[in-house]
Amino acid sequence: MKILVLNCGSSSLKYQLIEMDGEKVMAKGLVERIGIEGSRIKHTKTGMDAVTREAPFPTHTAAIKYVLDILVDPEYGVLKDLDELYATGHRIVHGGEKFTKSVLVTPDVLKGIEEVIPLAPLHNPANLQGLKAVMEVLPGKPNVVVFDTAFHQTMPPKAYIYGIPYEHYEKNRVRRYGFHGTSHGYVARRAAEILGRDIKDLKIVTCHLGNGSSITAVKDGMSVGTSFGYGTAEGVLMGTRCGDIDPSVMIYLMEQLGTPQKVSDEVHKKGGLLGVSGISSDLRDVEEAAEKGCERARLAWDILVDGVKKYIAGFAAKMGGVDVVVFTAGIGENGITFRKAVCDNMEFMGVKIDAKKNDCRGKETIISAPDSKVTVMVVPTDEEMVIARDTLKCASEAK
Repeated sequence: MKILVLNCGSSSLKYQLIEMDGEKVMAKGLVERIGIEGSRIKHTKTGMDAVTREAPFPTHTAAIKYVLDILVDPEYGVLKDLDELYATGHRIVHGGEKFTKSVLVTPDVLKGIEEVIPLAPLHNPANLQGLKAVMEVLPGKPNVVVFDTAFHQTMPPKAYIYGIPYEHYEKNRVRRYGFHGTSHGYVARRAAEILGRDIKDLKIVTCHLGNGSSITAVKDGMSVGTSFGYGTAEGVLMGTRCGDIDPSVMIYLMEQLGTPQKVSDEVHKKGGLLGVSGISSDLRDVEEAAEKGCERARLAWDILVDGVKKYIAGFAAKMGGVDVVVFTAGIGENGITFRKAVCDNMEFMGVKIDAKKNDCRGKETIISAPDSKVTVMVVPTDEEMVIARDTLKCASEAK
């Protein structure tokens, strides 16, 4: 059975076509600048070089039609016709408290996604555009939505209620939601599989570290705490996002800058590694500058390392110990020096890595030393495969 996986942004569309018999990626691609001059598509058929074409994509519907056309193209396609598609899976950023798992799309589901738009005004509308476009182009084909927030809906109230008047939760659902849930769930389960252990017997800290970063405590296979909160600026320092910050700073910035949008730009777009280092939002650039003696770059690096250490140790305390620490996403999978810096001086809690094993990028590896009490792993994330699996399951159950 063939599943099309879509991840729609406000002006972009990522896609993968996966053959679920063997879970093989047949084709993948990216449409950029939808609705903007200079739009283009980069398409890769497995086993062939990527092909890039410039074409006008005024809407998501136009982009999806083009994707479907190229998937049945005699040269670059992988399908004889669109009847081969079993279903389409969609990434949806926010499901609020309403959606605790992946679901088949129905009119009620569409309404529910629209109801939580105020919680993710930049993301959910774009996700919905892609979903509705597929429903228009492929009427009658099953669609399944997979939510970034769903994995974290197992957190207990003590992990998601903020210390502000409770009425804000009751009336406006202000609480910690957490994101990157598809990634955290995948790497936690995959780590247990690699170790040959039942995930319900493990206490795992998963570190999804990239331009956006979050850390999650997984106990008994469930999220019991995560560093992202109501939005995606809380937690550790990120590419341009500030991480944990005193609310008094926000009040002060509001007084100084005058508008919520300007304050939002400071903490979401101008902060993080970029704001502290003054050099780049990319940790590789920051690391290089730090090695050349740039003090602000070194400071940004140290803040991020320190923050990750704090969350690992804090979540270990929360769970009453930790058996496994998993690094994933861009920095987590490729940051050899960064992983070492995080794990240095953590022998007190049983974390000890092997320098040779740690010298790896982008592959499943146990990097802890033989005498480490905590297993430290690198597990590349595969959110598209999670979406594909959930799509197959939900669509099959509905038939």
